[in-house]
Amino acid sequence: MRLIFQACSVIFTLGNLMASQSQSGGQKDAINTKIINFNNEKMQITWAVGELFPGENVSFSYTFEEGKQKVWKPCPTYLLDQGYNSGCLFKTEGHTLAFSIMNSNGSEEHFSKILKSDFYIKPSPPENVTFFWKDDTVTITCNKPERGVKCLRLELQYKSKFDNGWQSRTSKCCRVGEQGFDPRKCYSFRVRLKRLVPYCNVVNYSSDWEAETFWMNGTLLDSCDDDLKSQSNTVILLSCLLAVLLMIFILLILLCKWQRLQKSVMPTIPDPKYVFADLFSDHNGNFQEWIDKTDHAMVQTKLEYEEPECIIEEESQQKDKKNSNKQESREKIFSSSEAAGNYSPKAGQNACLMPTSNNTVSFSGFQNLMDDDTYVML
Repeated sequence: MRLIFQACSVIFTLGNLMASQSQSGGQKDAINTKIINFNNEKMQITWAVGELFPGENVSFSYTFEEGKQKVWKPCPTYLLDQGYNSGCLFKTEGHTLAFSIMNSNGSEEHFSKILKSDFYIKPSPPENVTFFWKDDTVTITCNKPERGVKCLRLELQYKSKFDNGWQSRTSKCCRVGEQGFDPRKCYSFRVRLKRLVPYCNVVNYSSDWEAETFWMNGTLLDSCDDDLKSQSNTVILLSCLLAVLLMIFILLILLCKWQRLQKSVMPTIPDPKYVFADLFSDHNGNFQEWIDKTDHAMVQTKLEYEEPECIIEEESQQKDKKNSNKQESREKIFSSSEAAGNYSPKAGQNACLMPTSNNTVSFSGFQNLMDDDTYVML
């Protein structure tokens, strides 16, 4: 049954094509014209005025009536090309259209044609396009047109920023699906409606593309550049952070080096406020007053801690005796030791006065008190 239906459709299409070409008249009955029926609402017929009618402003008339007695209507809206009529735009009022192109005063016909307006339909863009995401699969739907749904196909095109061209998918109106989308990629989507050829149209007309949308893992984006911007912003942020850390590290190294260089070239001078605290606290910074008091204190300290000196009156005489005769010195020592109880004033002068002690030393009948530092000169 399906084959029979397709065969009947082909026969019907060929019959309409022959009917559309059956009536042509005038001097130029094979001129090239472009016929568009916008969603079966408005008709537009254009011609190349510069090639077909150079320097001539032609007139256009049309009718949707059938039969011998037809009422021809003038073109309500002309399309201009360099100031000359190059087309006509008018309302679609029926399935069969007859039009005629004549000279400016309508006395001579240049071209005429009869056709089926339904075979030149260009559909409107799909309305209320909706995207349904489930994992890596997307399903797109749109509203069904009021007429000719069986003659329409919904075409989906998509691509990622890594694709060189668009990938296409076509399905019956008004639902199309596709799977295998990478959730890490951003995709651009666009859809349009197409008329079937040759079953419904003699010309391959498709609607204009619906507004392009951008999706990533089921999330609608303003553009795929947002994904690139987010990645680039992350890279820039990390780069700036690393650069700041590197600069801080370099500055710390330079600071340590500078401190060492500063100490070696310009040594630190101590603050006298802390070294000479009494100069500022007791004398209010008066250096002369402070130095005078300091010198007086140092002299007293020196006198207090100075030890008494031993004065030897016969130092020169002893040197002479040592140089004269050692033997005589020995005899004098023995003779002085035998003389018990005899105390010589000179010997008292030659001995140093030492502190008292509890230790008693006996020598040749004499007893003396001595401490650890006591010595006796004979």
